[in-house]
Formats: sequence, C-alpha cells, structure tokens
Amino acid sequence: MKGLYLVTPDWDDTDKLLAASEQAIEGGAVLLQYRHKTANHDLRREQAQALLTLCRRQNVPFIVNDHIDLCQTLDADGVHVGGTDASVATVRAHLGSEKIIGASCYGDLQLARDATAAGATYVAFGGFYPSRVKKYEVTTPPDIIKRAISELEVPICVIGGMTVNNSKPLVDLGAHMVAAISSVYSVVDYRAAAAAFADLYR
Repeated sequence: MKGLYLVTPDWDDTDKLLAASEQAIEGGAVLLQYRHKTANHDLRREQAQALLTLCRRQNVPFIVNDHIDLCQTLDADGVHVGGTDASVATVRAHLGSEKIIGASCYGDLQLARDATAAGATYVAFGGFYPSRVKKYEVTTPPDIIKRAISELEVPICVIGGMTVNNSKPLVDLGAHMVAAISSVYSVVDYRAAAAAFADLYR
C-alpha cells in the first residue's frame, strides 16, 4: 500500500462517479474508498457495486466507508472506520482475517496503537490541513508520521485537505498513502490530478 488513496465524493450521479474514478485509477490511484454520507440504501448499493466492478477490472482494492454489511454483501476488499463507527476489533471479528481494515486515528498515536493491536491493516492520521469536505479542528502534527512509523508495522495514510503540494512534506516524512477527494474529483482532468499524486511516490 503506497500511493494515492482515492476517496469518493457525495455524488449521486453514478455514471459521472464511475467515469471520474476510472480516469483517476488510470492516473495512478492504488486504492479506492467508497464514501457517500448522504446516499440512501439503494443508491449506496448501486454505486458500490458499480465501483467494485470497476476496481476488479483495474486490479485496485475497493474499500467501503463504515458499512460492514455492504462490504460483506458485495464481498468488497475491506472497510474503513472512523472514531464513532464500529471498533476495529468488531469489524475484524465480522470480516475475518483476510479483509483490509483501515482506521481513522486523527492526531492520536494511542488510537493508532490500539487500532493496530486490534487488527487494523492501515491507520490514517489527519486532518493536517483544512478540508473542503469535512469540518474538523486542524490539530494533527506532522511529526506524528515519523513517530508512528517508528512504532507501528502497518502503512500510514494522511488525510485532510490534501493537495499535491501540501502532501509532499508528509510523503517525505514517510507517509505511505495520501487520501484525497476534492483534489482529484473537483478538477477538470481526473487522470492528470491522480497522476500528480502518484508522481510523489516515483
């Protein structure tokens, strides 16, 4: 796990979402997370199934945000959970040993230690910068990356307001993945936007 971690926006237009995601994967995204906080059950199922088919074709792991049941129904590659979602231990117990489980740890190294001990495949820190998508306090210190790498044996993902320019210092500190939504999906050329992130790891 190293490179651009693509996270979807709250788009109801499935065709648009698929086309943009496919171009971003072609540009170099290495992981895709389906995250749509306002979708109803039917739309979430439709979009997740379509994205899973795309990811299988492109040989990119497909992760579902929060919804363990959807992951199980579709046989997705894993789940990402936040601080108010099910615990990593609970998710691992439901999904078994083979699925990818990611955990949001904000700016808290102890949360990352606990998540890793409970079976997380990777941990995500942030926000490091203000986000156009989520509202939160920007309090995560960059040095948490080196501290986490020195202690944990799982990949480290950075999130929150990521652009190519402001994520480079975090990649230089050792961040294995950069998660981005707006910096890819809010531009005209999705492929080029993804490629610019991928270039950080070349």
